[in-house]
Amino acid sequence: MNAPFHSLHDPATPPIVNGLSVDVEDWFQVGAFENVIARDEWDAIGMRVEDNVARIIDLFAEADVKATFFTLGWVAKRHPVMIRRIAEAGHEIASHGYDHARVFTFSRREFAEDIRKARDILQDAAGVTVTGYRAPSFSIDHRTPWAFAELAEQGYAYSSSVAPVAHDHYGWPEAPRFAFRPLAWSSLIELPVTTAMLAGRRVAAGGGGFFRVLPYGFSRWAIRQVNRDEGRPAVFYFHPWEIDPDQPRVAHAPLRSRFRHYTGLARMADKLRGLVHEFRWGRMDMIAHREAARAGELPAASSSAAEEIAA
Repeated sequence: MNAPFHSLHDPATPPIVNGLSVDVEDWFQVGAFENVIARDEWDAIGMRVEDNVARIIDLFAEADVKATFFTLGWVAKRHPVMIRRIAEAGHEIASHGYDHARVFTFSRREFAEDIRKARDILQDAAGVTVTGYRAPSFSIDHRTPWAFAELAEQGYAYSSSVAPVAHDHYGWPEAPRFAFRPLAWSSLIELPVTTAMLAGRRVAAGGGGFFRVLPYGFSRWAIRQVNRDEGRPAVFYFHPWEIDPDQPRVAHAPLRSRFRHYTGLARMADKLRGLVHEFRWGRMDMIAHREAARAGELPAASSSAAEEIAA
């Protein structure tokens, strides 16, 4: 049975500030290469993430925007100075798990250890409290409703781990499109990545490969639809390796993986610059706080549904 969804409906209409986020992982740690580059090879590969993150911090400073950096514990362990620099620039440090393993590959006990380990590393490096989490490859879905309970029990304030769309790599198309409380007994907020409506169907519109591959006008249209027509904040994400056209090529990766990973890299930085200047942006913890304030009184889950999630 799926986790019960409690949608947040809103009475007030504050100015729309969208959630800007960066999933901090290096070019060889992505889902597209998970069956091509083994984890035990990672330490022998030249890392490029620190230089790319520095460029992103500078790009955000140009536009005077703050964002959330959902960071792998594996990366933070090797680049603590980078983590401290992100935090000192006023951006939020949040967890992306330890080494990009998808949530549905874990048991609940393994997931609990993964998010605990990653947060400890991030907090030690940044000197700040970590309250947000994003699952690698948006891998909280109908198979893992217990993940929300574990996040709540470990004290996370919000998650941004659901892609409420059908996709061959991820997705939970039955989930709400906008912020919701997945647990009747917890204040934990889920902030799904943005989708737009096109001809009555949900389409992915929250960044990543869709932003690189499709014309910029598509993202402008989608964010305007969400902000103007639906009165809600968009949740946008990208990765540091997406602004790095000089990264190594993995020639033996499947053609689809190479297409998804390398298309549009050379244009990405300029498209991002346009995006961060055109719309209003803020940290994900701020978005979660505002969405929670909109909630009012939410209906409680049935006792049987609550017990299933907690199990």
